[in-house]
Order: sequence, then structure tokens, then C-alpha cells
Amino acid sequence: MDLTSKRPARRRALSALGLATLATLTAYAGLGAAPAQAADDAAIAKWPEKPIRLIVPYPPGGASDVVARLMAKELNAVWKQPVVVENRSGANGNIGAAMTAKAAPDGYTMLLMDLSSLTNSPALYPDLNYSPTKDLAPITIVEYSPHLLVVRKDLPANNLDELIAYGKAHPGKLNFGETQGSITHLGGIVLAKQAGIDINFIGYKGGAQIASDLVGGQIDMTLNSYLATHALVEAGKVKMLGVASPGKFPPIPDTPVLKDRFPDFVTGSWQGLLTTGGTPPALVEKIYKDVAAIVAKPEMQAKFAELGAVPVPSTPVEFQKFLVEKTDFWSKVIKENNISVN
Repeated sequence: MDLTSKRPARRRALSALGLATLATLTAYAGLGAAPAQAADDAAIAKWPEKPIRLIVPYPPGGASDVVARLMAKELNAVWKQPVVVENRSGANGNIGAAMTAKAAPDGYTMLLMDLSSLTNSPALYPDLNYSPTKDLAPITIVEYSPHLLVVRKDLPANNLDELIAYGKAHPGKLNFGETQGSITHLGGIVLAKQAGIDINFIGYKGGAQIASDLVGGQIDMTLNSYLATHALVEAGKVKMLGVASPGKFPPIPDTPVLKDRFPDFVTGSWQGLLTTGGTPPALVEKIYKDVAAIVAKPEMQAKFAELGAVPVPSTPVEFQKFLVEKTDFWSKVIKENNISVN
């Protein structure tokens, strides 16, 4: 018997058998995948089936806390489940953020916080026990409120040009109030470098004391939140020289935009909603759409306006890109200027 003459036929038979087996396995795999996907879709459609924790990593009464309670009330009505706000403050927001990062990835634990805490923390806290960009799942940026560049009322500078001229004529004499490692501190460093002036930074524990000392003339200038500062401007207690928004800020459209003078200079408070990393993307998308619908309501936008904020309902993908870019930017500023938190 000539065995060699039969090998091609045998190979063809084995190949056909292999293809048939692969097709059968693929069919069985498909039969298994479809029910599993259907089960996942059904679970997401029914979510939430129990109360949701909304962690605010700061004490009650601040901007994040106010926004969280506004959102919780609206989400209660949409989801027909309690959305319970929990204040878990400490370590620049990292205690509450870490709790969220380590929770079950099921959407039942969420975090609402000022995003500067997330973007600054990797460089400020080398021993951080979670990664803001890997262990948290971004849902949406809810709203944004810019910082204002303000100076004491009797400083001989009524616009940016005059401030820069004064700073250059008095190197090291301008006292800038800041909270160590905060976005206003880092923003002041960037502003001084881009303006080419030498600023003396004075550390404080919080923005309220900074505003008080600016009014009293103990310091010359600062970057501070719109909500905390604009009333002082309207009362004539301080002078506003610019706004650190990406473009004209609707509540104060005639105020010079610092970004127009200083490249990429945008600071402020972005309040963002996140959940635990590993949460199914389809569930994250569902939550995003529900939140975006709430933020789009005229009555909600009116409430944001009262806080000196504008809605910015970004998608989860846009939010992730924002976190990565801002973390890289501010980490570079922190490292180049040897900023540390005591």
C-alpha cells in the first residue's frame, strides 16, 4: 500500500474535521454569550435596586457638598432609590476618594468632589494608596466655577498690564495668599512665571481667611473662587483683574480672560462625579445619561448660577481625558517647583 498517496486526503479530512469542530465550539460559545449579555443588560436596566452612597470627601457646607445634595435630591426622583450623601473628609479629599476606589464595582458607591484634589494628589502624595486615573471610573463633570484674580482695593494696579508693571518694579514685594499645594497656589506659580514677575507666596489654611486678609490689606493678591470672591468685588472691597475661565464667563462677560494673555492658564473648581474603577461601562453610561438629563434642566442651571457656576456635562470619555491631561500638567508644575504638603 502506498501510504504517501493517501496523506493529502488524510490532511484534508483532518482539516475539515478541525473546521467543523471550531464551528461547533464557536456556535456553543455564541449560545453561551448571548444569555450572559442579556443577563447583564437586564441587570443594568433594573439598576439601582438598593440605596446609593454618594461620598463627598470634604466637610459639610462646601461647594462639593452643596452640589452633591442638589444632585442627590434629583437622582432620588429618577432612580426611585435613596441617594445618601456621606461626608468623608481628610487628606485633601483622598480619604473619601480611596473609599470609592476600593468599593465594589457596581455603581452603588459614587464620589462627588473638586477635581483639583484628584489631579494634584499623585504628585503631592507619593504614597497615595490608589490611582485617581485607574481606580476610579469617571462619569461626568457636573459643573465648573472659575477662579478670579483679585487684588487689594488700594493696590496701584487696575488691570493686568498695571499689575505686571507693578510686579516688575517691585520684585518679591507682591504678597500672594494661597493654600499650600492647592490649585490656587499652583495657579499663582504659573501666573507669576508667565507674567515674568517675582511673587511672595503666603500660606493659609483656607480660602476664607485669604479673602479676609485681602480685604484687610494684609496681602496684595490671590486667585480665589467666584462664589467666595465676587461679592467682595461688587462691594468694592477688592479689585478684580481677570477670570481664569476657558473663555468669557457668562456671569461676568466683560472681565478679561487670563487665558487670552497667559497661554493655557485655566483654573477653577470642576465638580466631578465618579464611581469605582471596573464598573461596567454600560452602567457608567446609564448613570451619565441620567445625570446629564438632570443638569440640562433649566431649574438646575439656575441653581448652579446662584453658586457662580456653569454646567459642563462631559461624557465619561471626555472626563477621563480631562483627568489625564490635568494630572500631567499640574504634576509637572508641582515637581518643577518642589511643592510639598507638610
